[in-house]
Amino acid sequence: MKKKERALAFSEVLKNLYPDAICSLEYKDPFQLLCAVQLSAQCTDARVNLTTPALFAAYPDAASMAAAPLEEIEMLIKPCGFYHNKAKNLIKCAQQLLENYNSNVPDSMDELLKLAGVGRKTANLILGDVYHKGGMVIDTHAKRILYRMGLTTKQDPTQVEMETSPLIPIDMQSDFCHRLVLFGRDICTARKAYCEKCPAESFCPKKNPKK
Repeated sequence: MKKKERALAFSEVLKNLYPDAICSLEYKDPFQLLCAVQLSAQCTDARVNLTTPALFAAYPDAASMAAAPLEEIEMLIKPCGFYHNKAKNLIKCAQQLLENYNSNVPDSMDELLKLAGVGRKTANLILGDVYHKGGMVIDTHAKRILYRMGLTTKQDPTQVEMETSPLIPIDMQSDFCHRLVLFGRDICTARKAYCEKCPAESFCPKKNPKK
C-alpha cells in the first residue's frame, strides 16, 4: 500500500470511529480560540477549559485583553502552567490584533505567525477551524500516530506537517487532526498502542511491515 493510500484509508477509519470529532477547546469566537490554544501548550485541554471561563469573563476580547494588568492575567491562567510567558504573550498578541488587524484574527499563516505566542500548530488550528482553509495540527498525538502509521519519518513537528500535509486533502485536514487526538487518547496511546482493538491494524506498518 502506497503512503497516500494508507493515509486515506486511515482517515476513513478515523471518520468511522469519530464522525463528530471537533476541537475539544471551548470558545465563542476566533479570539477566544486563539487564546485557548496558546494556553494549551504543555497543558491539557480539560484544564484549559476549566481556566478560560474566568479569563474570558474578565477579558472577553482583544481590546480588554490588550489593556489587562499582567499580574491579573497571570493569576487567572496560573493553573495552565508557564503562566508568566503565556500571560505576556496573551497581552502582546491582543495588542497586535488591536493595532494591526482591527481586533480581527488574521486568516493567513504568514500573518498569524507574526502574533506573539503563535506557532504553526496554533496557526493551523485557527486556519482550519475558523477559516476552513485546512492545516495539519501536529501535536504530540499527531506526531506519534503519524510516525507509527508510517506516514512520516520525521520527529520535528514542522517537518511532520510538511511531509504529511500532501497526503490528506485540505478540506479533510482539520477533522483528521481532531480525530487523531481522540484516537491517541483511546487506542494509540503514548504508553501503549492497543493494536488488538485498532481498526487500522490490518494496514498499519507497525504490525505489518510489508504493507
